Amino acid sequence: MTQHSVTHSTLLVRLRDAGDGGAWREFLERYGDLIRGFCTRRGLQAADVEDVCQDVMMSLTKAMGKFEYDPARGLFRSYLKTVVVHAISKRLCQNRASAGLSEVPDPSEGEEPWELEWRQYHFRRAMQVIDSEFSESDRRAFRLYGVEGRPAPEVAELLGLSVDSVYQAKSRVLRRLSSVIDEQVREEG
Repeated sequence: MTQHSVTHSTLLVRLRDAGDGGAWREFLERYGDLIRGFCTRRGLQAADVEDVCQDVMMSLTKAMGKFEYDPARGLFRSYLKTVVVHAISKRLCQNRASAGLSEVPDPSEGEEPWELEWRQYHFRRAMQVIDSEFSESDRRAFRLYGVEGRPAPEVAELLGLSVDSVYQAKSRVLRRLSSVIDEQVREEG
């Protein structure tokens, strides 16, 4: 078990204490971006996104006192998705009711967008590690060539590097990025 796995499990245990403000801040710091991104992907406005975050935190505060994380019973990300999708559906229903509409949103529409947001969330978190571990030149070469898909000779000329250096930077960053994302996914469950 890695240190991150212990930290994640410890955080879930700490969340049982609704009064542990540090644990709740850490949780929001860790998952707030994921929740907000998913809400935005589902088309919620900024004010509704923040309301959903608050609703999720309230629901979790009530539920975590009895919560027992057992990876054999399911992934934490699935549990979190259920809580977030429920909060979004509730918010959308409230918005539709106040607008005089009776149409009820389908919560099952959230599976593919959740998975996409989950992957992007891990990519963003991993890129923070990359930003702290690699030179500006390597990071720029990776972003321009590896992410944006610009031709290696163009990137090399733009950054004053050899084409081989661009290839090597992409390879090193991609290898580390994959490792960080794998570790995050194992940690999160």
